Amino acid sequence: MVTHVVRVLRAAVVPAALIGLTVLAGVALGRVYAGDLLTWLVGGAAAGSVLVSVAARRLPSWLVAPVSVAAMAGWTLWSLRLAADHAELPGSLLEVTADAARNGIPRLLTAMIPVEPAPDTVLVPVVAAWLAGLAGAEVAMRAGRVLLGYLPAAGLYAAALYTVGPNAEPAVGTTVAFVAVAAVGLAAPGNAAPAGGDPAADLAPRVRAAVRLRLAASATLGVAVVVGLVALLGPLVAGQVDGRPVDPRRYVEPPQVQSLDENPLIRISGWALHPEQKLLDVSTEREGTPPAPPDAAAPDGEPGAEPATGAKGVRIRLAVLSDYDGVTWRVGATYRNAGRILPAATPPEASTVGTVRQQITVAELSGRLLPAVATPREVSGARVAYDPASGTLIRPEGLTPGLRYEVTSAEEHPDSNLLGTANVPAGDEVARVLRVADGVPDPMRKLAAQLAEENGAPFARALAIEQFLAEHYRVVADAPSGHAYPNLGFFLFGPRNGGGQEGTSEQFAAAFAVLGRLSGLPTRVVVGFRTGGQGPVLAGDAYAWPEVLFDGLGWVPFDPLPRPNNEPRPVEEDFRPTPDDPPPSEAPAPTVEPSASPEPVAAPDGPPGQGGLSTPVLVAGGSGGLLLLVGALLLTLLAMRRSLTRSRLVQGDPGRRIAGAWQEVTDALRLAGRPVGDDLAATEVAGHARQALADAQASVTGDGPTGSGTTDGGPTRTGPTSSAQTSSGPTDAAPGVDELAALLNQVGFAPAAATPDQAARAAEVATAYVTTLRAARPWWRRLLWSIHPSPLTRARARRSPR
Repeated sequence: MVTHVVRVLRAAVVPAALIGLTVLAGVALGRVYAGDLLTWLVGGAAAGSVLVSVAARRLPSWLVAPVSVAAMAGWTLWSLRLAADHAELPGSLLEVTADAARNGIPRLLTAMIPVEPAPDTVLVPVVAAWLAGLAGAEVAMRAGRVLLGYLPAAGLYAAALYTVGPNAEPAVGTTVAFVAVAAVGLAAPGNAAPAGGDPAADLAPRVRAAVRLRLAASATLGVAVVVGLVALLGPLVAGQVDGRPVDPRRYVEPPQVQSLDENPLIRISGWALHPEQKLLDVSTEREGTPPAPPDAAAPDGEPGAEPATGAKGVRIRLAVLSDYDGVTWRVGATYRNAGRILPAATPPEASTVGTVRQQITVAELSGRLLPAVATPREVSGARVAYDPASGTLIRPEGLTPGLRYEVTSAEEHPDSNLLGTANVPAGDEVARVLRVADGVPDPMRKLAAQLAEENGAPFARALAIEQFLAEHYRVVADAPSGHAYPNLGFFLFGPRNGGGQEGTSEQFAAAFAVLGRLSGLPTRVVVGFRTGGQGPVLAGDAYAWPEVLFDGLGWVPFDPLPRPNNEPRPVEEDFRPTPDDPPPSEAPAPTVEPSASPEPVAAPDGPPGQGGLSTPVLVAGGSGGLLLLVGALLLTLLAMRRSLTRSRLVQGDPGRRIAGAWQEVTDALRLAGRPVGDDLAATEVAGHARQALADAQASVTGDGPTGSGTTDGGPTRTGPTSSAQTSSGPTDAAPGVDELAALLNQVGFAPAAATPDQAARAAEVATAYVTTLRAARPWWRRLLWSIHPSPLTRARARRSPR
């Protein structure tokens, strides 16, 4: 009995060692996971795979693998269901499994650390642990090659260390335990010596001596090789102990956003033109939030921001823009796939933190950016990616109508009593939000110096900028989009009767942020929504506001928009810069339609039928009349189209003719099957026009498309450089579209500044582009081009009262 127990214990040493080695690989990988769920799931896979091999040791070797794989499938499905419940992910087991199978590896390498155990982040480790246990058990126990059977577990352990990389502390204790368990398995007796004892005992003395000599020589040579390898590789390995391991995450690109999400500031003007568009439905609950004081920008009732809470005080943040190159504000975020619980940040010392819970349902908001009150801490109902530096959320799959999710946020309230004496940080850590790109207009620098001259304290400087903007400028809903240096220069110093000194919150926030940086304040721009916290969020609730970073207080919002019923004072009363020419804009200005097109001419009635005519004569007459009617209709459409083009390009003042030339280009794009959305900027439409012409010419020559495709709303771009990327079309007509866009933006800012020569040039550019684009179409589309009624109906729709 005792002998049997001892034999069983000896036989259990190697399986236990294999299980232990595989579990240690799970422990090494679990250092970057939240909680210990992954370690338990990997441990279950390790034990299950080895025990299945032990139980099936009497079966043929070819039958063990199918049995073990079937057991692996059951364990994996149970693990995915457990992980989905843990992460509170919606969907059936089939949907969860399919999503995890498609995205397991990329999400594992792009997930934010600590990684939440979710189906797509546990699938690969569980399957790999089971397969390693199966392979190791079959080699070590069935073939008797214990050391060789350790290789799958050792490979799994090395893969775990490589995956973790520099994102956790060195796994010294785990590695020592791995070596110790492997040594115990190798030292276990009862698996090495055959039942007969010495294999050379029955041989002749001379043969036995030769065999033993050969075995001794082989053992000596093996020991020498091992010692030599240790001597050669030991110093190299020791030299890497203090080295930083390679992070495999740098080889996998995290989720990206399109240009509208990289710079959502340009969407403000489009939303302002359609204020009744429903974007979201919101329900808000607060816990532990202190009574809302006046905004930091408006202490003691001074003119400044609206209250932080109240009728219009809940700020739902869409994006934080920290990078500015003199042309465009960008988010510049690195998004990592995140679980339900987001990494917690340490709040500023002089701030109180309240909890805000919101249920948000997406209506017509598009893109990938996910709105939430700052700073989100927990998200359920939607898989998200997160940028901790800006606190911006995205949904990699994009927003869809009806999407519902819940966000729990830590809402920070800085102590406004400390703002007056608070300092602002400096150095490399905040260089990003202090950077001022080259090319700042000289009047803007002078204005920043004037505002900072009598305000030494950082908060006083910020308040002076806010009050200057609120007192001298006007908010208009139809102002063109644009926040490059020329746009801001014209907004700040342009003539009031020529489109200057007015804009949307885009220009107010961008101007504040640039003037603040020129004054030494770390600033950024935030795009979001201002709502009461309950009910629908409309496009008219969208706005942008600037924030300033203070030591010990964090980011403090300001609101430079003018107060209601306050008539702004002319800038010339307090500052007299040198006037600049109107700049190019980033969005088309509202245009005035030309005079009405000629009405269609009714076809004359045919002569009344006369009795006595034969049937063939009647048929021939009817067919001829029908052909004449169709011909008259086509000629009428052709005449109306030409009349519309002539009225656009020749009639009216120069500004109206430039706008008409732009309408000719956009109508041509629609006829070519490449329509543009009304919310796109003029520069974006110009880039889209260049790409459309390049693609059309490439299709004629057989080269294929040269750029990205289109969507219903216009060009699909993959990043903020899309305008440059689409400018490579091999055509002479396309570059002139940029000149036409610049003329259009000049008309938008200063309609009276356009000259007849500029109008003639606009007509020339539009005609050349339309002709070239039409020539690149198939012959039958060229025939339909001149008689297509779409431009006529769109012109009539523009003239109709809204």
